[in-house]
Amino acid sequence: MIAFNDASKLREAAFGRQVSLRAFAERERNVRRDFWAKLKRFAARVPFVDDIVAAYYCALDPATPLRVRGMLLAALAYFILPTDVIPDFIGGLGFADDLALLTAVTGLVSSHITPIHRAAAARALDKELPKTS
Repeated sequence: MIAFNDASKLREAAFGRQVSLRAFAERERNVRRDFWAKLKRFAARVPFVDDIVAAYYCALDPATPLRVRGMLLAALAYFILPTDVIPDFIGGLGFADDLALLTAVTGLVSSHITPIHRAAAARALDKELPKTS
């Protein structure tokens, strides 16, 4: 039940309902520590990997407002959590809750996810950068 309680707290924080500096720092540490390992394990099954990585760079950017960083870090921490509302190992459905939360949060803060964050994500994922005019 601990994982479910953690998931509930992270969902609440992702929507900006609570962002304490202590929780913020702990989430940032956890995301920095576990993000890439989780992403490498599941990247092929996650259709929104570009957005997740762009959100990661936005969350770690000190120029991003603290509230936005807190919301993104909570959503990314929820993604990292192995046993959330729908455990990630359940084929086909495992990332549905992660997708819903990340989509909602990135929609709320999309103006803060800049082309620089997206370019960093493309480089990290070894993808060709989109052409700009």
